[in-house]
Amino acid sequence: MILILGGTTEGRIAAQTLEEAGKTYFYSTRGDEQEICLHHGVRQQGALDETGLYTFCRQHGIRLMVDAAHPFAEQLHQTVEQVSLRLGIPVVRLERIFPTRDEVHLCWCQDYEEAVLQIRQAGIGSLLALTGVQTIGKLKALWQEKEGCRCRFRILDRDSSRAMAARQGFPMTDICYYHPEEDERTFLARLKPDAILTKESGTSGGFCEKVDAALELGIRVFVIRRPETPRSFYTANGEHGLRRMVEKLLPDFYPLHSGLTTGTCATAAVTAATHYLLTGECLSECPVILPDGETIPVQTEVEPSIAHSTNADGCLTLTARASVTKDAGDDPDITDGMRICATVTATMASNSLHSAPRETAITLQGGEGVGTVTMPGLGLPLGAPAINDTPRKMLEENVHKVLKECDGSQSVQSLCITVSVPGGEEIARRTFNPRIGVVGGISIIGTSGIVKPFSSEAFINSIRKALEVAQATGSHRIVINSGAKSEKFLHRYYPELPLQAFVHYGNYIGETIRIAAELGIGHLTLGLMIGKAVKLAEGHLDTHSKHVTMNRTFVLDVAREAGCSNGTLEKIKGINMARELWDILPAEEQTAFAHRLTVRCARHCAPLLPHGELTVLLITETGNILS
Repeated sequence: MILILGGTTEGRIAAQTLEEAGKTYFYSTRGDEQEICLHHGVRQQGALDETGLYTFCRQHGIRLMVDAAHPFAEQLHQTVEQVSLRLGIPVVRLERIFPTRDEVHLCWCQDYEEAVLQIRQAGIGSLLALTGVQTIGKLKALWQEKEGCRCRFRILDRDSSRAMAARQGFPMTDICYYHPEEDERTFLARLKPDAILTKESGTSGGFCEKVDAALELGIRVFVIRRPETPRSFYTANGEHGLRRMVEKLLPDFYPLHSGLTTGTCATAAVTAATHYLLTGECLSECPVILPDGETIPVQTEVEPSIAHSTNADGCLTLTARASVTKDAGDDPDITDGMRICATVTATMASNSLHSAPRETAITLQGGEGVGTVTMPGLGLPLGAPAINDTPRKMLEENVHKVLKECDGSQSVQSLCITVSVPGGEEIARRTFNPRIGVVGGISIIGTSGIVKPFSSEAFINSIRKALEVAQATGSHRIVINSGAKSEKFLHRYYPELPLQAFVHYGNYIGETIRIAAELGIGHLTLGLMIGKAVKLAEGHLDTHSKHVTMNRTFVLDVAREAGCSNGTLEKIKGINMARELWDILPAEEQTAFAHRLTVRCARHCAPLLPHGELTVLLITETGNILS
């Protein structure tokens, strides 16, 4: 049994993550103001002191706590820590993502007492506090001064917040309200304070928007630093990290375990090798920033030696190597257990002490077991290593972060990175890589950085649970889509729908629609990227590449039905990947082609939802929605 301490955006993320297991858990909030749909979760309301939390955990057999409360809920964090130590229950702190602290443009304060002191010393005439109604009393010394700084507070527009402000004796004339439809720049331009005071509340707390708007308008910014997380807590700052932490601490909670993409493994190996070059420290566990911005730890092996040499220009070059063993979780991935290796060679700048700051040039190449692109359609140049766009960006982002943190941006002139996969060439022969023009090895892939177990009866059961949760929200429409990329675009198309109304089908389109029919879902939208659409349109309700690949002859038939020109038809004859169609089809032909394709998809899928309405949407690589 797991207990979530929620009431925040992170609480919602934690609940959504645990819902994937289909098992009962508890969700605790102090009050009843947060609206959240729980299908398997049991709502627990009321503030819990140490005795109350201890008793609750004993009575309900709690084996793990997830602290997803506000970063500044210090008393609650301390209470959770004390109870966890008394009962030996592990705690995962689901933290927010925090931007790097700007020590140049922002005035940082350890607490409210220091903030009052700094604001006085700065001679601020008017202050807007964005720290919430509960902090009015903490700044009383500032706003009670008769001839000091004029303070205004922004609070939530609700009776409980007004009552709290009144109890603290704050003048209601200096209260303003938070309206989500008003952007921060417009709000600050209207009030024109000399300075704002805000908390280090992270990206989900709107910290960046507040700070950026204030600095743009020339308004000074004072920031209360967030409290430190208790050292006994495990930490995660996103859904993937939380799930993997739960899988580690309670292995029996999820029926299937998640894994890592080859892109994440390669990124971890490269990052660990770069870190070793700059610091001499061998990391057994390397932090990796995923495409969604969260950070997860990845186990790494670093060779404890650095090769030295001198290049033709007389510059010193240093080389280090690291590797990661691919963990696919419970997904039947052919690369599971393989070693993803990285060799990083740094060329050191000869005059780094006096040269102007520069961005380190990064060169990426494929080594043994990494395929080479020989045909168009993959979005990579011919002759390039088969390292997809998302892993490339992950590699660069993580390496630049290491360079910045280790002061390597100035001293490292260039980095040459070679990714290799011993045995990859042999493994690749048992995949579709040769058919799509990737020869000599596997591809380094991954869009989210995490492999969710898109396989077996257990995954189909997880789809059922997700659809049940979506239905429980009362949403008038449920949207099914393949994964994170298509979901992002569909969110924009249906901005009014709750997050839980979007359900991933992986490759099991037919099974997902059948389950929706069993549940009596009346309005269902099926979102498709082109690769799955051309398979589904031919009648393949399971689109996994193990079972079916693009049929070029079929695509030509659809193009002819759509009235595409002879020139377009000739170009289609040479494609290897469905995504190439977006480069081939002229704008005036895309709509007709998309319509014929979605009609064919609906022809196979609509009978599976006999008492409901099915909408089929085709999503382009750039996020345009066609039907």
